Amino acid sequence: MRAFQCDNCSSPAFFENRVCGSCGFRLGFDARDMSLHAVSTDPGTAYRFCANAAYDSCNWLIPANSGERLCAACRHNRTIPDIDLPANLNSWRNYELAKHRLFYSLIKLRLPLANRTEDPEHGLAFDFLAETPGAPVITGHENGVIVMNLKEADDSVRASQRLLLGEPYRTVLGHLRHESGHYYWDRLVADSPRLDTFRELFGDERADYDKALQTHYSSGPAHDWQSRFISAYASSHPWEDFAETWAHYFHIEDTMEMAASFGLPALPFLTGNSSPQLTNAGFGETISRWSSLTVVMNSLNRCMGEADLYPFVLPPPALSRLEFVHDLLGRPSLLGA
Repeated sequence: MRAFQCDNCSSPAFFENRVCGSCGFRLGFDARDMSLHAVSTDPGTAYRFCANAAYDSCNWLIPANSGERLCAACRHNRTIPDIDLPANLNSWRNYELAKHRLFYSLIKLRLPLANRTEDPEHGLAFDFLAETPGAPVITGHENGVIVMNLKEADDSVRASQRLLLGEPYRTVLGHLRHESGHYYWDRLVADSPRLDTFRELFGDERADYDKALQTHYSSGPAHDWQSRFISAYASSHPWEDFAETWAHYFHIEDTMEMAASFGLPALPFLTGNSSPQLTNAGFGETISRWSSLTVVMNSLNRCMGEADLYPFVLPPPALSRLEFVHDLLGRPSLLGA
């Protein structure tokens, strides 16, 4: 993600903004040029808003002459909750804010993004589901469909889950990035020449998945997970390790791009942060700068009396897995991206 501005008055604007706070123009995001635009309401404008803008859940634009009702991100929704219920509408909006940020990255990285209409077999789809009595909803991914439990968009519910499961960075955006990792493992790694390298780094995904998760939740993570994995949950199974690593890479990608737009990567005051196991020089330099940036982020948070914004330590094996994702995406470096 990067810093934006209103192209009518040049005032600073955020990706999620619907209206410019300075000039009052409606703002919309155009995925074709990855920019925010001040949109005139006059007849003959080149854009119109996604139909979901009517629910204040989307600010993306569609070319005025397009036959589509929904934008490039919203066309991936297979199921949305009953939005006549205010609580459902609010939770769905929270998910959409995060999902659109995910799609910014997916589009920027030029990942395959067919929806279910374009590719019924392999297209990416989202089900945003509300639990009902006797019908729990389990967040997860299966055969290209990402299911999200609506209640996890509630801050209080997510905070309790964060404590219960020992996951310090449990966020709506993190969830979506994680589940997208499962989808892209199927698309980019499974049955590909990369599979042998994946197994060398992450382990054999053919290990019993259900049994691995049962063991994780009943006995806790591997005792030495902090020396080998990016998170406790990553130690449960190679598939979860990849999804956690994928999500973490997107955290880095998004934050480094934003930092670059403010000139912050010019802070290389830490040295020795890259792993000797890394083979991609561009990625090694990125990780060194990232380590410097996280010190700044954490220091600023502590000035406000808050916990560290980035509560992670990246051991060498986890860095090697991040490098695998980096190379999988064909990224030379994230510096100035």
